[in-house]
Amino acid sequence: MRESWRWFGPDDPVSLDDVRQAGAREVVTALHQVPIGEAWTVAEVEERKRIIESGPRSRLDWTVVESIPIPDDVKRTGGVATRSIAAWIASLEALAACGIRIVCYNFMPVVDWCRTDLEWELPNGARAMRFDLARFAAFELHILQRPGAERDFDAATRARAKAVYEAMTEDDVAALVTNIASALPGSTTEPLTIPAFRDKLAAYRDVDAAVLRRHLVEFLQAVTPRAEALGVTLTLHPDDPPRPLFGLPRVASSGDDYAALFDAVPSPANGMCYCTGSLGAGPANDLPAIARRFGPRIAFAHLRATRREADGSFYESDHLDGEVDMVAVLKVLLAEDRARTADRKIVFRSDHGHRMLDDLRPTKRTNPGYTAIGRLRGLAELRGVIRALEAG
Repeated sequence: MRESWRWFGPDDPVSLDDVRQAGAREVVTALHQVPIGEAWTVAEVEERKRIIESGPRSRLDWTVVESIPIPDDVKRTGGVATRSIAAWIASLEALAACGIRIVCYNFMPVVDWCRTDLEWELPNGARAMRFDLARFAAFELHILQRPGAERDFDAATRARAKAVYEAMTEDDVAALVTNIASALPGSTTEPLTIPAFRDKLAAYRDVDAAVLRRHLVEFLQAVTPRAEALGVTLTLHPDDPPRPLFGLPRVASSGDDYAALFDAVPSPANGMCYCTGSLGAGPANDLPAIARRFGPRIAFAHLRATRREADGSFYESDHLDGEVDMVAVLKVLLAEDRARTADRKIVFRSDHGHRMLDDLRPTKRTNPGYTAIGRLRGLAELRGVIRALEAG
């Protein structure tokens, strides 16, 4: 398996030299500066590739894109969004021309990954990201005031949400809106004000799970022939969290969701981003079983863990100490990896580390979930398990 590191470009507070010192050899990045829906050019890709791969120190290679954002009209209307799909294919072609063969993407409408807390304090003083159901319900019911939202929460959750909201200051409300509605690091959706958020939701009024899945299939039917011809593997990231949000459907939350997509579009270019954190937040998901079921489809893996709570809340735990049996997961991935040729080895990265140690300094700029030290700890733990399993 090939170690990689997510890097957000020249403005990332974690430098490429930091990546080198962490020991990762491959870089996962994207052209975040290009507006959603516009085609990436070969010149733009080459420039980013030059920044990553040049320099006097040990070599880094840009091998994975995370992500080419899928425009909102594709999710709402599917295959008829021909202009947006053509631009997406043009971006794919520019990447392939520069030798980049793995592309991660998601199909989550309106917002992608969602957390209510970005700096939740753990007992040891480190900070983690958290999805708190009561705080999320407070946002839905009392800030966004989504019509019909009360039907999505039981009476106990609604009562807790009301108490949470009534205890909030204006700053607390603003912070919660930022955490949920703004574009966080790595987001592939646009930041939204509350009025814009309501407008977006209204545009999805007639899009249920069956319609959203059909639109995803139509998108894949349009793009996978070109990806296959270019030798590029598309890897769909799971929903995060794997549950409906804001009355919107989710269509990549379980093994059965992925099976339906692979059955509909059997092209080998139609692959999976195996994210143990996103899938692991769903209590019904058996992570080792999913890895065994779809092993040949896994080109890219995000390895992290969560601790779930009875009401559906969760927080991001140490990489080896969540509900995910990471040792069992890695056994499956290593067995799959051993069966592959050198050019098809699974690329993985440690995902969403804690903010800890020197990264806790108030003056130090960090991206939530993407601090250097927390991810380095995660990578070291994963590397240790891998070495032990390989030796055994």
